[in-house]
Amino acid sequence: MQTTLDSIRDIKLYQSKSGYRFSVDALLLYSFVNLKVVKKIADLGAGSGIVGLLLAKRYSKAEVMLVELQESLFKLLEKNIVINNLQDRVSSLKCDIRKLPEGLGGFDLVVSNPPFRKPFSGRLNIEEEKAIARHEIKLSLGELVGAASRLLKSKGRFLLVYHPLRLYELMNELKKVQLEPKRLRFVHGRSASEAKMVLLEAVKHGRAGIKIEPPLFVYNEDGSYTDEMKKIYG
Repeated sequence: MQTTLDSIRDIKLYQSKSGYRFSVDALLLYSFVNLKVVKKIADLGAGSGIVGLLLAKRYSKAEVMLVELQESLFKLLEKNIVINNLQDRVSSLKCDIRKLPEGLGGFDLVVSNPPFRKPFSGRLNIEEEKAIARHEIKLSLGELVGAASRLLKSKGRFLLVYHPLRLYELMNELKKVQLEPKRLRFVHGRSASEAKMVLLEAVKHGRAGIKIEPPLFVYNEDGSYTDEMKKIYG
């Protein structure tokens, strides 16, 4: 596999040159986490590890588990743990999220940048690695949400980035497994465009009531990044 070595914020990251590479979604998800203290973090469908590794750097005392199914991405993930000197706190698990080992649990925080296109919706990527990462070929929304709930302790938080067109479906799946939506933020390309993504935080066994945060705009009208996006990129 041909790879590139990239730097983003305070981590280094090996990525496939032609396969799946992280996008702005991952950075938006990372920036949406606002907890002051975290002890145990799980990143479901971690890819090459970007979100979990960034969180490991931010929360310097937290233990982080990166879960990834695809062999090619898992190999990169393991290399990225090492080059960022995080072997003492970051573990890797090559596993189907639907079949997580018994006994895992007690996490304060679970994050995920999951596939949000249903099979055969949208243009299916020719490369299998990209297709699995972006389409629900190996994992459905309900299966992902169920896995997150099983991992979380009571009052633990699940954060994900998803597509606004499926927000109602997402809300329903969360409530089925006692995850109460608590915080929501829509992401727009520009101020006059419709939302392209939604960031959502749910709390296990949380009380009803949701906070809608101000929208996030990625670009100025001239095509340059907004000040908030520059800050997110670090």
